[in-house]
Amino acid sequence: MERRLVPVTLDSYKPLREIVFEAMREAIIGGVLKPSERLMEIQLAEEMGVSRTPVREAIRKLELEGFVVMIPRKGAYVAGVSHKDVADVFEIRAALEGLAAGLAAERITDDEIEQMERVLLYKEGEERDLELIVKSDTDFHALVYKASRNQRLVQILENLREQIQRFRATSLAVPGRVRDAIEEHRAIVEALANHDVEKAQELANSHIVTAENVMFEALRTQALAAKE
Repeated sequence: MERRLVPVTLDSYKPLREIVFEAMREAIIGGVLKPSERLMEIQLAEEMGVSRTPVREAIRKLELEGFVVMIPRKGAYVAGVSHKDVADVFEIRAALEGLAAGLAAERITDDEIEQMERVLLYKEGEERDLELIVKSDTDFHALVYKASRNQRLVQILENLREQIQRFRATSLAVPGRVRDAIEEHRAIVEALANHDVEKAQELANSHIVTAENVMFEALRTQALAAKE
């Protein structure tokens, strides 16, 4: 059997199911586990040196985050990502993120600005920690949503979370994207702090459009690699 995943290293600070989940998510993001590939619990467990139980739990969590789809009577498969999927989600997201940023510029508090600035503070080397970056990116956008003071809008954006999270992880894995995204976030925070509604909307929309373009580039790169 060809081994593609490496045995997991136990971390006393994390439960085994979380370690396995993170390893499988990274394998999907990195293209080791490819779109439309069936996920065989026994094989994955053997490759990672664990029992089937944490693999099964990881697959369920990956399904919730949009990385895996369950097909009745067939099993679990890595979710595919088409250009249409990307275009549809980012089209909606650009509009909603712009709206959220505009409302936040009107209603944000000084404390919330400070929270955003803390999220954007990275120590040396942390820009290379994809898991941390994805979490920080998620937290930053959640703060913008909250500051909009529009719970219906927050709920709609949360309903898109599964699709957004898959794309977020893939685009942020592209070399150079993390630093660019951090600078884009800082510009948005400045507009929010100045309560500049129009500028906040413009920057938030531009940020999502840029992320979409990066995502398309990542898909092209993956397609070319698959042909080699």
